[in-house]
Amino acid sequence: MNVMHRLGHLCSRVAQPPGSPTRASRDGVEPPSAVLLLLALLVLLTGFLDPVAGQALHRKAPQNEAPQNVVLRVPGGKIDVTLPEEKLKVSRQDLLNWVRSAADAVSHYYGRFPVPHLTLKVRSDASSRVHHGVTYPKDGGLILITVGRDADINELKTDWTLTHEMVHLAFPSMEDNHHWIEEGLSTYVEPVARAQVGQIPVTEAWRQFIWGRTYWGGAMFCLVADVRIRERTKNRKGLQDALRGILNSGGDITQDWDIEKALARGDRATGTNVLRTLYREMRDKPAPVDLDQLWRKLGLDLKDRIVTFDDKASEANIRRAITTLRSSPQH
Repeated sequence: MNVMHRLGHLCSRVAQPPGSPTRASRDGVEPPSAVLLLLALLVLLTGFLDPVAGQALHRKAPQNEAPQNVVLRVPGGKIDVTLPEEKLKVSRQDLLNWVRSAADAVSHYYGRFPVPHLTLKVRSDASSRVHHGVTYPKDGGLILITVGRDADINELKTDWTLTHEMVHLAFPSMEDNHHWIEEGLSTYVEPVARAQVGQIPVTEAWRQFIWGRTYWGGAMFCLVADVRIRERTKNRKGLQDALRGILNSGGDITQDWDIEKALARGDRATGTNVLRTLYREMRDKPAPVDLDQLWRKLGLDLKDRIVTFDDKASEANIRRAITTLRSSPQH
């Protein structure tokens, strides 16, 4: 019964003439006096006129907080996301957009999301950054990653860690002495995949390679392999085709393969023997290529941390092809 109905009901009770039959008088109990009824009327009027006093009459039932477990559909699979229970500087939707952004980059690079089901657990701490990402093959794919409570939206938009971890899902698990290829692939593919979908400028992807990423063995292997595959196939195929071939033949993180098997599947996809040949070279020589010469061939120069392109360079077309977006992922 709302306030107006209650007022009308009480007023009619107060206005009843003496001796009018009521349930109380019929039961032998005297009805409330007019004074008491008037006092009740004043209380209700106070609540009706004073929004603070009357708020109990209009208070809505408390709504449950947004669930911390969310399922995101991605091309070829789904991601079960568990968000932190603590309050963060960024919103719940900001976190979900960050997850989807990383998944989109990886899905476009590989043609689909690497695994049909990923469990992603986002933790929080007192920092202001994204860090401590780690990926496991458990339950078809498990990623743990930390977002600081003071991390802002720009930290999420510029983050590379989650994309890096999702790339790990797309390659078989190696023996301990070959973890370099797992890390090398994630280090190389992450900026390329993000550049392909426009999440970072192409110049930024190449700046990271020239500035130092490729001097680490695994990433150097991937860069040199990409260029050599394109040289052998007249730029029709690249490392991206090799990695899609490995993934599509069943080689994701849940599978334990030896490195020769993985590289052979990649070579089959490109119709070359580049991966196996380069692997045998790098077992004997830590730096099988002159990177300064490679930058010149690709038309790349870095001055004061600013990358410039020379489109007249002999292999400028290969440089452009590496960061060009391929076909949309399968849904």
